[in-house]
Amino acid sequence: MHLQQTKSPKLVVGIVIDQMCYEYLYRYQAKFCENGFRKIMEQGTNCRNTHYNYVPTFTGPGHASIYTGTTPENHGIVANDWYERETGTLINCVDDNNVKPVGTTSTEGLCSPQNLKTNTITDQLRLTYPNAKVISMSIKDRGAILPGGHLSNGSYWYDYSSGKFITSSFFKESLPEWVTKFNDEGQVAKYMNGTWNTLLDIAAYGESGPDDSKYEQLLGGKKTPTFPYNLKEMTAVTPANTLFTVTPFANTFLADFAIRSIEAEGLGKDEQTDMLCISFSTPDIAGHSFGPYSVELEDIYIRLDLEIGKLIKELEAKVGKDEFVIFLTADHAVVPVPQYLVDKKLPGGYVFLDDKMANLRKEVTAKFGSDLVITEDNLNIYLNHLRIDSLKLNRNDVADFVASRVETWENVKRVFTGHQLNNSTSDDEWRDMVRRGYHAKESGDVLFILEPGYLPKGVDSEAAHKGTSHGSAFNYDTHVPLLWYGKNVPTQEVFRRVNITDISATLTHLLYLQRVGAMTGEPILELLK
Repeated sequence: MHLQQTKSPKLVVGIVIDQMCYEYLYRYQAKFCENGFRKIMEQGTNCRNTHYNYVPTFTGPGHASIYTGTTPENHGIVANDWYERETGTLINCVDDNNVKPVGTTSTEGLCSPQNLKTNTITDQLRLTYPNAKVISMSIKDRGAILPGGHLSNGSYWYDYSSGKFITSSFFKESLPEWVTKFNDEGQVAKYMNGTWNTLLDIAAYGESGPDDSKYEQLLGGKKTPTFPYNLKEMTAVTPANTLFTVTPFANTFLADFAIRSIEAEGLGKDEQTDMLCISFSTPDIAGHSFGPYSVELEDIYIRLDLEIGKLIKELEAKVGKDEFVIFLTADHAVVPVPQYLVDKKLPGGYVFLDDKMANLRKEVTAKFGSDLVITEDNLNIYLNHLRIDSLKLNRNDVADFVASRVETWENVKRVFTGHQLNNSTSDDEWRDMVRRGYHAKESGDVLFILEPGYLPKGVDSEAAHKGTSHGSAFNYDTHVPLLWYGKNVPTQEVFRRVNITDISATLTHLLYLQRVGAMTGEPILELLK
């Protein structure tokens, strides 16, 4: 028997919570049950100073970095979407038109990990131990596909057109019977026939702002962003399968699916370690609309805590009390609603890019006799290489000029050109974070970051001042929870800085594996004593 099979846990469960700030663990702690977040915090290892060490802090790059143990400059997932020069279109990080949808006829099944340029820790496990099983799932396609890697035994995501879990022919030719059976139960329709009200008396939600807040977006034709949410009524305005993902019931739906997979796939049943990757997307989908100080978000976390408790209970029953390890983290955190910061006289606000980009095009045309800017996406400006070359101009000269203009924009903190980043060896913290998030083929020619508290928007409108987002190099986006719990995990708090890339570097040693291809993270030694 291999050492890996005697010393390692029978099952590693990776839980990624989309858009979870570190402080939610403490702000909502008094409302948590004994067996969810608190159990993991109090009986496991809490790495309290865990950060993303690159920008942009988005879902796609976050999941890829957690599971490859490296940053976008190596794994190539530079954003959730980017401009693809060959086709002249914006593509999603998991788009793949060469596969077939499985379990649906919708284009939402046209996905795979083909854009991931290095192996994941889950790939490494399957390469080394072919009997190991890897099952991965999320509401979001990228939240399921990137963690499961290229060799997963099943990666499943939510199909907005049908309200069911689907996959693609990259992974399977047909859905397993247990997935079809789960889908046939029609849970989404049942939930959407009801109401979302606060789990506790609404007066108990003192950790949040007022329920009726001008900083929150209005959903499903409601006049105010307040409880209760009559879901059946709201589906007259918003499709039920879409609205469902904003509610806490989508977390329950996913947790139930994960629990079903443990039994159906026989995870943790034999001597060989398996991996189960679960990514809870709803805190992000709702977080964008409501912001971090909303009653809605607090209620989602109080309910998610119960799902985590339910999952742990199932793992103890099905795999064994001391036979599994959980790690729990987030793919990014979030900035408070910038308008809220403005109103509180704190640094922050909006940078409206549509006018600035239109003006930039004029300046470029005046300077070079032609508009050489294709588009801006995720604070990346893409230049027209073919036109620059045909005019016999130097690409770097054009990029330098564009950068010099962007530098004059108000509330832009730093601007970098691709050629600067390619030749960079500096220990300038902001440049290093941008460089680690840059991959020449997918990234723009000029990249910039905004001052703390600012979000990029297209045009100024009433809607632009509601809700929030993430993606920056600042601590409100980079500082996330990292909890470990289970077999041989010591009870401790670690306060030194840990990078998100250190998770897979630690799993390498827990699972007695070779370090994955482009891994740059370092193992968390405190866990391996």
